[in-house]
Amino acid sequence: MKKLFACLLGWVAISQVYAQPDKSISASLGKVKVQFILEEGGKPAYTVTYGAKPVINKSNLGFALADDSTFYTGFKLLSTNYEQVDESWAPVWGEVNSIRNHYQQVTVHLQQEGGKQRLLNVVFRVFEDGIGFRYEFPKQANLNYFIVTQEKTEFALASDAKAFWIPGDYDSNEYAYSTTKVSEIDNQKIVGASGDIAVRLAPDRYSVQTPLMLKSDNGLYINIHEAALRNYSSMQLHVDRSQFKLKSSLVPDAVGNMAYLHAPFHTPWRTVIVSDKAADILSSKMILNLNDPSKVENTSWIKPMKFVGVWWEMQIGKSTWSYAQSMNDVDANGKLIPSGLHGANTANVKRYIDFAARHGIPGVLVEGWNTGWEDWFGNWKEDVFDFVTPYPDFDVAALTSYARAKGVSIIMHNETSGSATNYERQLDTAYRFMNEHSYPAVKTGYVGKIIPRGEHHDGQWMVNHYARVAQKAAEHHVMLDAHEPVRPTGLQRTYPNWMASEAGRGNEYNAFSEGNLPEHETILPFTRLMGGPMDYTPGIFKLIGYTTVPNRQVHTTLAKQLALYVTMYSPLQMVADLPENYDKYPDAFQFIKDVAVDWDDTYILEAEPGDYLTIARKAKGTNEWFIGGITDEHSRTANFKLNFLPQGRTFEATIYEDGRTASFDKNPESYAVRKIKVTSKTVLQLKIAPGGGFALSIN
Repeated sequence: MKKLFACLLGWVAISQVYAQPDKSISASLGKVKVQFILEEGGKPAYTVTYGAKPVINKSNLGFALADDSTFYTGFKLLSTNYEQVDESWAPVWGEVNSIRNHYQQVTVHLQQEGGKQRLLNVVFRVFEDGIGFRYEFPKQANLNYFIVTQEKTEFALASDAKAFWIPGDYDSNEYAYSTTKVSEIDNQKIVGASGDIAVRLAPDRYSVQTPLMLKSDNGLYINIHEAALRNYSSMQLHVDRSQFKLKSSLVPDAVGNMAYLHAPFHTPWRTVIVSDKAADILSSKMILNLNDPSKVENTSWIKPMKFVGVWWEMQIGKSTWSYAQSMNDVDANGKLIPSGLHGANTANVKRYIDFAARHGIPGVLVEGWNTGWEDWFGNWKEDVFDFVTPYPDFDVAALTSYARAKGVSIIMHNETSGSATNYERQLDTAYRFMNEHSYPAVKTGYVGKIIPRGEHHDGQWMVNHYARVAQKAAEHHVMLDAHEPVRPTGLQRTYPNWMASEAGRGNEYNAFSEGNLPEHETILPFTRLMGGPMDYTPGIFKLIGYTTVPNRQVHTTLAKQLALYVTMYSPLQMVADLPENYDKYPDAFQFIKDVAVDWDDTYILEAEPGDYLTIARKAKGTNEWFIGGITDEHSRTANFKLNFLPQGRTFEATIYEDGRTASFDKNPESYAVRKIKVTSKTVLQLKIAPGGGFALSIN
């Protein structure tokens, strides 16, 4: 990691022992306050408030273990410890170049009064924008190896809040978002109708995924998620619709258990971010702060980048991942008969390399280069792919040499078809192959039911698998973009080479399904992106008529596709459309060429989940600024100040905006480009078309 610096402004550590269980135990910072309560019967609980407003009403804590189903009651309070921390640290890459980590912490030490008198600690950290808490199982005589069968954590909401949610699915985060009251949450019909999702399993119709975004009746914006998910099952939330109570619901393993642990151990943090301003939710760095510092000592090789790819053409049916039409399509010698549709052929990849070199784009992703695609999906087969054997029409050595001569890097693709066991056996081989051919990054994929059979994408076994892949990639100096993984929880701080993930409904759904509604991109920053960057694959310019499927279209304007490079943050950012579609709009494509992927600072100028979003960012190490603004299906006028610009200077702003007659459904490719002079005193009013957006570059 870039050398971690800490400006320790204050540190207070106080240990206090309370004799009375009903003694008030609380911590606060700014308007945020958490209070711990030991209820009658020794049941631990907590509350959260924001100023005078309730955020989380009294909510229970604890566990059911395989050998103790009541590890949530019968506790006594041993002691409490307080700490105050105020420091700053520099991320390797990100939305800002410095992050303040300021919190008050209280650790509550508990012990069962009967039975085996086991110990349990609850650690609360209170920030100005929310709280995180986790459980600690100290090293102790009567708790060594143990199994979690249920986590009893609750989040009792203060009202029937407006919720932006997707079903709590064990294997997929790729649903479209619903917006309802908490009391109206029911995912059954949505799951049943989501046949465009390859693998899905949501047995609890009242379960939702995190990050969960809420807007309460008292005007508070609340985001519930988790941080630093390691060696544990991911947390979903069961909804008690009558009491507006959310209960932790962990993803089980093949035999129904939630986690296999060994004391000492601590769980991931449970997080509640809260503010009376929507923009503050997006500005929060609390989840990153709750993750451990980088485990990668030398990070000089980690370089954010844009890339084009042999990818969208397969999504829209122009070419195929597979070399032959099927695995049974072989000649007399048993060799595959080429279909003539294979996209990852040498000549086609060279075309993408030429395009990238001509426009200064550093990378070219190539999917479908390796053997195995003829029977890769739907068979629950373990040994589908190896990760070093190319198809006959993909010349590894020639393309490596060609790309190097053009100053372009090839980005590797390792699809596993869900067979994590097969991939783990080949990790060293795969990454040595990448090193040998100077591939700086890899996109992994987990489309399909997981092997080991019975495990799930979001269970403990796979959570550990994703971390093992990140660690192995770091050993080989390979940057990682994971598709179909568990949704991020801030681990990009700990593994800064794990730069992006999909783990959500990306732009690709506009190719093979009815697509994403215009509001989708206004919700994702408040939900999926709270845990980390998303490889959303923006930049589609041909928005109608790109497939042979009638009436299929991308539900945005072209200008909105530009804006997504600012509003949908990723340090590995795809330039997703076909080269020929960019060639038709060179003036609009200029923004994609110019926009940065690493930032010194970020300002949320306007925000309302599900409605609109405007973000300004300063490019890393430069005086260039980029702004993106988007809306839902309704037109609006964005109104914002440029007071973040340095004072006393005049800048030139290039505005990429919707055309006068633009709309996502009838005229999506209409746009205009103009230049104006701006200063820190400028106030801009920009009209946005339905489903539209705008982008600015300022220098």
